[in-house]
Amino acid sequence: MAKFEHKLTDMLRPAVEEVGKELLGIEYISAGNNSVLRLFIDHENGIDVDDCAEVSRQVGAILDVEDPISSEFNLEVSSPGLDRPLFDKPHYEAVIGEIIEVKLSIPLNGRRKFKGCLVAVENDTLIVTVDGEDYDLVLGNIVKANLVFNHNKKT
Repeated sequence: MAKFEHKLTDMLRPAVEEVGKELLGIEYISAGNNSVLRLFIDHENGIDVDDCAEVSRQVGAILDVEDPISSEFNLEVSSPGLDRPLFDKPHYEAVIGEIIEVKLSIPLNGRRKFKGCLVAVENDTLIVTVDGEDYDLVLGNIVKANLVFNHNKKT
């Protein structure tokens, strides 16, 4: 996660927790007047549209006062969905043994995108098996990561 997104996460997490939800992470996509600030929230009982609206109102008030983003942007509050984004080390540890997709900022062996089984999390490194080969992916080099939904998995 970028430094700016960390700052926003630290600023907004208390407001999300105040309404009984967990802030999984934040994505900020800078695109001029079409920029998007997306918050992913969760709760043990799931998330519905009313939860998203409640968090949006709470967070919107803080963003209006603090004004951390100087340009126009759209605020989106979302559940993690089936392709759950992974932001922090505990998120990765919770899905060991699952298939994940990872995009790196700096290429490893000439590639930036990896899709494979998360075998382990050791210190600040993910070990991901792709086509029978293990890759060590440093957490600090990850731009984006998601769990790949397995529609065959029994819950």
